[in-house]
Order: sequence, then C-alpha cells, then structure tokens
Amino acid sequence: MTEAKACHWFEYRVYWEDTDAGGVVYHARYLNFLERARSDYLLALGYPQVTLKARAGRLFVVTHASIDYIAPARLEDELAVSVRVEQLKQASMVFKQAIERRGSAATPLAHAQVTVACLDAQSFKPARLPPDLATTIQQHIG
Repeated sequence: MTEAKACHWFEYRVYWEDTDAGGVVYHARYLNFLERARSDYLLALGYPQVTLKARAGRLFVVTHASIDYIAPARLEDELAVSVRVEQLKQASMVFKQAIERRGSAATPLAHAQVTVACLDAQSFKPARLPPDLATTIQQHIG
C-alpha cells in the first residue's frame, strides 16, 4: 500500500455480489468501494453522515466521477481503497482515490477523481460544509 500525507486507506474484500459470473468485479462496483471509503473517511474524522444530516442538516451527493481501470479485481481479493481530499471548497470537495489489491503482489486496480457537493438536507440546494467539518478536513489536507 502506498502511503501519502493526508491519504487514508480502508480495507475491503470482494464478495460474489461484487462480481460477474467469471468472478471478476463488475465495473460499476468500483463506485461502491470508492463510496464506502469516502463514508468511512468521514466516519474516521468523527463525522458520520447520519449525524451530519440530523444535526447539521447536510448531506453529500456525487456530481462527477472519473475512473481509470487498470487491472481487474477478483473474487475474494483483499482491496485497499484510498481517500485524499484534493480540493476543498465552501460547498464541495474533490477526492482523489485509488483501489489496490493487497498482498504480496500489491497491484493498482483503479484511480478515480470524485467531486461531491454539500446540500441542505431539506431543500437539496447547495449549502456550505459545516464549519467544524471544513476545519477538520483542512487540517488533514494541509
């Protein structure tokens, strides 16, 4: 696993539900692994999304995703998924993410750039990130 400053890694396993009949991860499932890692990143920072919605009235939606597929993940692979905030704005974030196969032959599988917007949970209109969350993220990307 490559370790970079302000980069967080989360580990997952590939199950049958993630694969096609040949045991290869279906291309759209990579989005699930990337999303799970972003959710776990917020949780690791102390900001579970359920709490953000309940207390701050904020939620996040993906507005753009770009993925480069490098090699296939397969059934029962152990994966490491990285999360790094590349850009933090008042009402959005751009994440750089990677998926790697763990083990003795660690292999890059995919790279992604994902933009998320912060929305007001009631109106679904763009809204500023909660100030404490923005500060916490800024401390982790600096």
